[in-house]
Amino acid sequence: MKDTMDDIDEPLEDEDVVEDEELDDLEPTEADLADATVPPEPAAGAEVESIQELLVKQEATEEAEAEEEDEAAIALTRDERLEPLDARVVPMQAGEFVCKKCYLVKHRSQLADKKKMLCRDCA
Repeated sequence: MKDTMDDIDEPLEDEDVVEDEELDDLEPTEADLADATVPPEPAAGAEVESIQELLVKQEATEEAEAEEEDEAAIALTRDERLEPLDARVVPMQAGEFVCKKCYLVKHRSQLADKKKMLCRDCA
């Protein structure tokens, strides 16, 4: 199967055809370009801050926020700091063992080495 432009004969629908008038509406005018390229002038009497000054202010606010978060964590009581458990913890069953290498509770069918108590994944 050889697909070339000559082989494809699909008619264009009216929606697919773009008129020249529509393209004129999409292009910016000279006034739009002039407004976009001219940077805004600073207000009269306003001081322009240097990048270093802005960075120093930003670092100061970040440090203040970090201190506030630390103080908020310290202010919480022990019970408020502990996250509630969403999962129900079930004690180890008779047919399960704890792998000595990965410390996961696995079913006895996963036991690979009875002496070393290793699961199949760790053995």
